[in-house]
Amino acid sequence: MKQRTPVVVNILIIIGLLIVFYYLFVQSYAFLASPYFWGTVVIAGILAYIHSAIGDLIENNKFKKLSPEEKAAYLAEKKVPFFKRMYAAAFKKQSETEEKDILIDHGFDGIMELDNQLPKWWVGLFYFGTAFCIVYIAAYTFTDFAHPLSEYEKEYKEQLASIEEYQKSQPPVTIETAKYSADNIAEGKELFKTNCASCHKEDGSGGIGPNLTDNYWINQPEKTLFKNVFHMDWNGSPTNPAMRPFGKNGEVSGAEIEKIAAYVYHINQELPPVTPAQGGAAPQGTEAHWEKE
Repeated sequence: MKQRTPVVVNILIIIGLLIVFYYLFVQSYAFLASPYFWGTVVIAGILAYIHSAIGDLIENNKFKKLSPEEKAAYLAEKKVPFFKRMYAAAFKKQSETEEKDILIDHGFDGIMELDNQLPKWWVGLFYFGTAFCIVYIAAYTFTDFAHPLSEYEKEYKEQLASIEEYQKSQPPVTIETAKYSADNIAEGKELFKTNCASCHKEDGSGGIGPNLTDNYWINQPEKTLFKNVFHMDWNGSPTNPAMRPFGKNGEVSGAEIEKIAAYVYHINQELPPVTPAQGGAAPQGTEAHWEKE
């Protein structure tokens, strides 16, 4: 008569499986604080104890039918701790008599084959893996679980929401707090295309409006180029009504002007100017002598 797995071990295995399957669908460990999860654990524990009690009744009934020698051997084996017994079972070596009973009647090159049973842990792991695979494929096929596009959309929306929440908590960018950052150039370029390219062209070389890549400026209210661009974009030009006050009108925010100013600074200071021979507008205003940022 074989020894049975202790009920405590069965309960631990059940809890482990429940954690795996809950995480499979929830995709976080938040369920550990849920009363539904712990209710499931309690119900599973009660069922495991009921199963163990039924097993005890069957075991007692079988034990009564054993011979005195078999009873003594069974009781002696039962005294061995469960994990020690499992370890010994995994590495046990059959006696010659046992090998004759499980020897398969064929061989090759002098090597004979034994009809050993697969270890229970291996069989259990195989069946668990099969069940897990079926559940996973079904969930992937018929639900949004583990679908890369759904996960991307969800995370993307969460990131946008977190960015929006962060921006709400930040003070508005003003000319006093605005600072040049190379990280703003790419976004500033897109904002420039939307708000400024109709007059200054996409590369800032000028058309209806002046060339922003050379060192000649009509209005120079600030001492640094970056602040000067911010000032003009926020307040507009006093000499040209076409250059309206985008910031004061609420058409763009201070944070957006900060990025536009970063892009204009980049094309003016970090790239060569677009000359009239290259299609740029002729210089307008006076030569500027900007202080360093």
